[in-house]
Formats: sequence, C-alpha cells, structure tokens
Amino acid sequence: MPANQDIQRLETPASIFRGTTTLFFIQIFSTLSYSVLYSTLILYITEGLHVPVRTATGITATFIAFNYALHLLGGYFGGRLLSYRLLFSIGMFMQMLGCILLSVPTSNMMYLGLAAFLAGSGLNVTCINCMVTQLFRPDDKRRETAFLWNYSGMNIGFFIGFAIGGYFQLKANYHELFLLSSLGNLVALLLVVANWRILKDLNTALVVLNNRQRIQRGMLGIAGILALFIALFIMLQYQALSDHLVLFVGIFMGGVIATIAIRQPTKEASQKVWAYLILAIMSVIFWTLYQMSPTGLNLFIERNVNREVWGMTIPPEWVQNINTVVIVIGGPILAWVFQTMRRKGMNINIPLQFAVALLLIGTGYILLPLGIHYANPQGYTAFFWVVLNYILQSLGELFISPIGYAMVGQLAPEKLQGIMMGTWMMITGVAATLSGVFSQMGVGENSIANPLATNGSFSHAFTILGTMSITGSIVLFCLVPFLIKLVRESKAPA
Repeated sequence: MPANQDIQRLETPASIFRGTTTLFFIQIFSTLSYSVLYSTLILYITEGLHVPVRTATGITATFIAFNYALHLLGGYFGGRLLSYRLLFSIGMFMQMLGCILLSVPTSNMMYLGLAAFLAGSGLNVTCINCMVTQLFRPDDKRRETAFLWNYSGMNIGFFIGFAIGGYFQLKANYHELFLLSSLGNLVALLLVVANWRILKDLNTALVVLNNRQRIQRGMLGIAGILALFIALFIMLQYQALSDHLVLFVGIFMGGVIATIAIRQPTKEASQKVWAYLILAIMSVIFWTLYQMSPTGLNLFIERNVNREVWGMTIPPEWVQNINTVVIVIGGPILAWVFQTMRRKGMNINIPLQFAVALLLIGTGYILLPLGIHYANPQGYTAFFWVVLNYILQSLGELFISPIGYAMVGQLAPEKLQGIMMGTWMMITGVAATLSGVFSQMGVGENSIANPLATNGSFSHAFTILGTMSITGSIVLFCLVPFLIKLVRESKAPA
C-alpha cells in the first residue's frame, strides 16, 4: 500500500482509535521492567551486592543517563535502519535478556544485564512515541490527547513495577523480582507481533526503499545494536567517563539543532525549531530535579524519612507510586480540561505549560528543606513532606512530559521528527547525569546512613535545585510572549 494511502487509512477515527489503544497497552507492559530497575536498582546494588553508596549512586545515575541519552540513537535507527515496530521488538527482547542476567547476583552479571537492558530500552522508547506521532497530522491537536493517554498507560506500568519492586525489596528477593519483571517485556513483544500491520511505518526513509535495501539497512542496524551492547558493558564500569560523554553529546546536539534551525527553507519553520531548542534547554532544569527520584531522593526516603504509616513500613518504591497515581488520574483529566478550553477558543500554549511545570517541581523541592528543619530528634523527616514533594513534581510532569512529546510533532520538520524526538528524550539523560552530582552532594563524602549526619547536605542540595527551578520558571514566564510568536500556535479548538 502506498504511503499516502496509509496516511489516509490512519486518519479515520476508527483507525486512530485502534492505533492509540494498541499502543496504550503496549506502553503499559513495556514500561514494567524499566520501572522495577528505576525504583530498585540503587537499593539492589547497595543491599544485594553490598556496593558502597556513592558508587551505587554513580552506577544508577549513569544507567538512567544512558537510558535517555540513547533515545537519540533510537531516533536515528528507527525509520532509517530498522522500522519502528521492528526496532521496538528487538528492544523488548534485549530488555528481557537484561532482566534475566540481572537475576544472577554478581557484579559482572549486573554490568552485563544493565548493558543488555540499555541496548533495548535506550532505543525503543523513541519508537513508540514516533508510532503515536504518525497517527496524526502535524497540526492535529488530538495528538496531545493521545500522548496524555499514552503517558497514563506508561504510568500504569510504573505503578505495577513500583508495587512489585517494593514487595520483593522488603523480602530482599531480587532474583525473583528481575525474572518476574522480564515477563512484561514478553507480553509487549507479543502485542507488537499481533498488531504488526497497524503499526506499519509511515513517511520514513525505509518506506521508499526496495526489499534488498531494507535488508541491508536492517543488518547494519542489528550489528549496531550488538556493538552498542559491548560498548555499554565497558562504559558502565567507568561512570565518570560515561557522564562526560553524555554531557558532550548533549552540547553537541544543541549545536546540531541550532544548525537545523538556520538551514530551514522558510522563516516559520526556522522559528519553530528555535522555539524547540529554547524549550529543550529549559527542560533540562526540570528533568534534573525529576531524576533525583531514583538516586538521591530514593536514598533520602530510605534513610532520612520516617516511613512508618499506620503501623506499616512503606518501601521507597511504593512512595514513587504517588507520582504514578497523580499521572494516571491527572493525565485524562488534563486532556479533557485542555479540550474544553480549546472548544471555548482559549489558547493553551506550550511555553506557558513548561513554565508552570518548572514552578511546581521547584516548589516541591524547596519544601523538603523545611521538612528537614522540622525533623524529629532522631533526624527523621515526616513522611508528609515527601508526599507533598511527589504530588507537586507529578503535577509538573503532566505539564511538560506528554506535552513535550506532542510539541516535537508540532515543531519538528516531518522528516526530522525521529532525530528531534530522540534529542528531546536524550535531554533527560543529560539531566540524569547532573542529578547524579546533586545526589552525591546530598549523600555526603562519607556516605553515612545516620540522618543527623546527612540532613544538612541533603537540605543544601534540595535548596539549590528548588531555587534553580523556580528561577527558571520566572525566566520562562517572561519569555512566553516571545516563544508564542516563534511557535505560532493556532487558537483553533481541538
């Protein structure tokens, strides 16, 4: 079927509903294993493998940084070397293999497992976002709703993963935890195979090639994935070098996007790319705070917070489900609110949403030093302050993350959506690297578990982060009129 007929087929309400529904459930199951590692990895390394806290913090931050930084590579592989659906399927297999390797409690198997997992998760997330993007025209506001629903699906997967991770972490049974989490990848892989035709690529570089050319590119893509696995296994053992590489790639891609903006054929297209770059730079602040959750904030909750609630000890993984609940409930509500406001002719612009996101998460972190100030005599902070922090950062996430994915479809030139989606997601990798620095600042030089010894360093780190985010939000609020002119958003209702 020619590409233009595929576009027509996917623009019917029935086909869009089928496509978005399929990807919603794929998102749930594909997220499960990553959510287990996201919430449990630093605890597994310290408790299961008995690695020093500062080293464990570095490994975890590097893992998360690579996971997001590699989305850029996924944006290049997807649609050029391998179709989005095939690359996603290979990614699910690699994640499943990674979980099985991690179930063996040795340092070497941990590095092998993390490398295999990253070779999958780093490449496939861009694929599912691009598959959602392909369902709509660039100016179709229904894309925003689809991404909000898809984002809710992802957080359902996080909820399940956090719940399972907390249960097994209380029992220190990491072997069964990792084996069980691999089943989610298997289910996602089967869903892709069962819906292979509906997930067909549209308007990518592979679509116009003949079968021989596609096979040649596919072999090159598979060879690249194997080489990536080997490189990751080596680099994960050198966190400092890996972090510097992620930061360098982030700066380099900023220059690439600026070059793309300059070379656009029309002034309007160029302005949209410049708007994308400005918003991307500002989002680094948000994601630096957000990526404290699996590293420094996770350790703070485990060691410095009174987690006794109604006579029950709450695992750190379950605390992160506050975020999941807010996203799952708030995502559809926010989509409905935006649709209603647009029907009334109100313009809900992207720059304003980003500014609100920075303000919310910054306020959440500014409140944590206040909670530390009112800690009990033993140094433990009341659980309430952590709950409040997670609610605020989750609300901020709703305003920036799914909206950011939709923004790429709106601002990126059609043939560069894979690269710009990958760059957008790579930004979180840069932020994760920076969050690792603040996490180690909070832990302190001696990595002492006593909250009376570490409350001061955690308070200092949280204050810097909160102040930085609120300042960024003020700057972005001031830039909103300028950015609106660049974006040139339509006031048409959804």
